[in-house]
This record gives sequence, C-alpha cells and structure tokens, in this order.
Amino acid sequence: MRKVIVNSTPLIALAKSGQLDLLKRLYGRIVIPEAVYREVTGKEDIVSQEIGQAQEWIEIFRVDPNVDRRMYRAKLHEGEVEVMLLAQDTGADLVIIDDDAARKTADYLGLPLTGTLGVLIKAKERGLLEAVMPVVSAMEQHGIYFSRQLKEIVRKLSGEC
Repeated sequence: MRKVIVNSTPLIALAKSGQLDLLKRLYGRIVIPEAVYREVTGKEDIVSQEIGQAQEWIEIFRVDPNVDRRMYRAKLHEGEVEVMLLAQDTGADLVIIDDDAARKTADYLGLPLTGTLGVLIKAKERGLLEAVMPVVSAMEQHGIYFSRQLKEIVRKLSGEC
C-alpha cells in the first residue's frame, strides 16, 4: 500500500467541502503526523468531526521529538515540519500539501508532491468526481483561497474550460 502523508490544509479544504472521503477512495489509507492531527482537531467544528469519523483510514504518526527541526522552522509551521520529517523518514510515496513554502521545501527534498487541487483532478480522472470546479467553489465558500491563475490551470487540466 502506498504511504501518503497529508498536511492540514488539504484535510481542512476537503472536509469543509464534504470531500474528505476522496482521500480514502483514492489512496485507501493516509498518514498524518501528530502536529497535523492537533491542528485539524483543535476546534469543535466540521473538520474535527470529519477527521474523528475517519480514524479507521487515517493513521496518526508520532514523529520523534528528538529529531532536529531547526532547518525547517524558519519558514514552516509545526505540522509542515512534521510532514517533511515523516515523509523523509518513511520514504513517502506521496505528500499532499498546499502551502507554497512547504511545497518548495518538499520539492527541494525530492519528495513526491501534489496538492488539494491535484487530488481533485485525480479523483475526476478516476471517475470519483463529475467535476472539479464546483468543489473548488465550495472550498472557496468555506474560506479556502486559490489564485485566479491556479483556478484557470485546474480548469484546463480537468477539461472544464
């Protein structure tokens, strides 16, 4: 089974738009570090509820607290740091992360990478979604921001021009 490690923003965006189960349907199981789990369950909201109900397919991993994190802390949040460390330590097959600085770090580290919108495009390709752009709109209605340029790229990649 593939080792897919997911950061908090994709979990939040997918949960808020009612699409968290796409991760299960695409990858079977996902892994999140403890710091990400704390971020997404820190409030009593829909995200916390959705993550709580998905415990059978979301594995929470503890990253060794003694690992030196200084290299990452300059630009990344604790969850992103743990995603990088966990991905390197376990030889992740895929990292799902949206933050620009975190994506640049993952790319620099040579980690296989996609983001929330990449997940949506893959779901459409596999017949799990009829259309990507309505989900993008639902995410935006819940406060998730995507640039106009990025949405145009996604529209073209998903064939929804």
